[in-house]
Amino acid sequence: MDELDQKLITLLRHNARRSISDLAIELGAARATVRSRMERLEETGEIVGYTVILRSDTSALPVRGIMMIEVEGHKTERVLKALNGFSEISAVHTTHGQWDLVAELGAADLPGFDELLKRIRLVPGVASSETTLYLTTPRSTRARL
Repeated sequence: MDELDQKLITLLRHNARRSISDLAIELGAARATVRSRMERLEETGEIVGYTVILRSDTSALPVRGIMMIEVEGHKTERVLKALNGFSEISAVHTTHGQWDLVAELGAADLPGFDELLKRIRLVPGVASSETTLYLTTPRSTRARL
């Protein structure tokens, strides 16, 4: 992936509905070049799809953070299954080191966030956890609204 591909992806992250003509003008490239780059990025799997970000996706759970979770023994699958039932968890990642899982969390307010943490800590198989709140997001690969 070269610099033009990276700039194209950045523009698409901010607005994937922009016309090829608009993208070409901003990139200083021919429309045919932009079209072929997009097709190649899709064919190679670099771009796997396009999405819509709703206002509710950004404001429904304004208190956000991550929770690192240590799992007892071989109970990871059981814990993952339980975490799938929490609507406030937007993603769960497996990892290595001190923590077995990292969960991305959100809540409407701090008391709700605290209650969510308590509920997660009660999941059978969760041995310990550490949570960090997000304060601001100065850089993101997601579209800015």
